[in-house]
Amino acid sequence: MDAAGTSLLLLEVDQRRCALPTGAVVELQRAVAQEPLPAAPAVVEGLIDLRGETVPVLDLRLRLGLAPRAPHPDHVLVVVDLDGRTVALRADAALDVVEVPEEVIEDARDAVPGARFVAGLLHSPDGIVVIHDLAQFLSWEEATALDAALARGAPAGQR
Repeated sequence: MDAAGTSLLLLEVDQRRCALPTGAVVELQRAVAQEPLPAAPAVVEGLIDLRGETVPVLDLRLRLGLAPRAPHPDHVLVVVDLDGRTVALRADAALDVVEVPEEVIEDARDAVPGARFVAGLLHSPDGIVVIHDLAQFLSWEEATALDAALARGAPAGQR
């Protein structure tokens, strides 16, 4: 973010638009097969091997309150830095990168009380875009449970 505005990656999940700050985005990947991670928190869909690094895939749909949907080869994985932890978020599609002035982003606390995963809302010609707060994406309990599950159960080739 700077004085000129905020750079956002627009995503589509179940025909809804959401966004992530581009500063946290590492790369985009096509969806690939995931390995299960036993005893992981519900927000974890599975694991992928990203050039030799074990990367948990987190369920963006769960955070949006949507029904689960099986991964599809057309989906995209958005690899992000989540407070020093590399994770991937699965979305139906990556749409665009946009620069928006800070003043057009509505404070989510005013519009969506209790929505700790939402950093703000952007009104666009295509509807409302939910901007996710990646710093809040994993609770402390989920992060701790994920670490424990990774220590116990990452597939042998992915530790």
